[in-house]
Amino acid sequence: MEKALQKKKESGFDTKNQGSDKTSTLKGQVHAQETDQTIAKSNETFSAETRSGKSSLPEYKIDSAKLEKKGHVSVTGERTQINEEYREIKRKLLSNAFGPISKTLHNPNIIMVSSGRPSEGKTFTATNLALSIAAEQDKTVLLVDADVLRPNVLKTLGLERRKGLMEYLTGEVDNIADVLYPTSIEKLKIIPAGKTHHLSTELLASQKMHETVDEFANRYPDRIVIFDTPPLIGITESAILTNFAGQAVVVVEEGRAKLSDVRLAVQRLNPDMAIGFVVNKSVHKDTDGSGYYGYYYAEREK
Repeated sequence: MEKALQKKKESGFDTKNQGSDKTSTLKGQVHAQETDQTIAKSNETFSAETRSGKSSLPEYKIDSAKLEKKGHVSVTGERTQINEEYREIKRKLLSNAFGPISKTLHNPNIIMVSSGRPSEGKTFTATNLALSIAAEQDKTVLLVDADVLRPNVLKTLGLERRKGLMEYLTGEVDNIADVLYPTSIEKLKIIPAGKTHHLSTELLASQKMHETVDEFANRYPDRIVIFDTPPLIGITESAILTNFAGQAVVVVEEGRAKLSDVRLAVQRLNPDMAIGFVVNKSVHKDTDGSGYYGYYYAEREK
């Protein structure tokens, strides 16, 4: 009799434990489902601007005619001198991003545009590359002002300041899609730099930034992302950003940039990147005496 009662107690204890285990399992399943739903919701928010092709954010109105008068690329695709020059530059970049060499590069569709020293024309080059690529039939372009120390993309394009990359990285803005602005040029979107921050280096080096760039690189197969970054010499933010991009365009001002600066700038880049150069402010004289800016792109020899 005692053995029977003992067996019953043990049986009851096991049943109780089994019930507890089932409850724990169910709770774990519910938690996992909630986590999956949270991730799905986050991804849905990030890609909201592409599913419908539209964004709820106010559109940046780009005055193309005004930009053309200032020497920028014509978005109408006219065969102007500067349009032809940037066509040559972008063809190499697009080939690197989507051609055979892309398999040897990390994030080949992420392009950083920089210079050795300030005021060599990197923002002018970055914005013109974005305008030129936006004219492609099967490509879209995202222009990110990552020069968080001296942002100049909005000023160059004649646009008003808005919240941007820094507000997202500091958590003031919840989602990157909230600072990814559409423009009046259908295939061009812009992320401004936002406000300056004393921890800009640490914010750009954060896991949050790393994951965001990975999203840019992998989510949209037809998208080129152009980062206008700070100059390479003496600024730590640029050194951090070189680890994110697969390609680099180094802008060199003819007649001003020293060869030692060019070498030092290249040394600060990731050696695994495809590195090219744009020689800016190179004035050539035609037979009629008129001058124009010249550009040159060359792949670095290995």
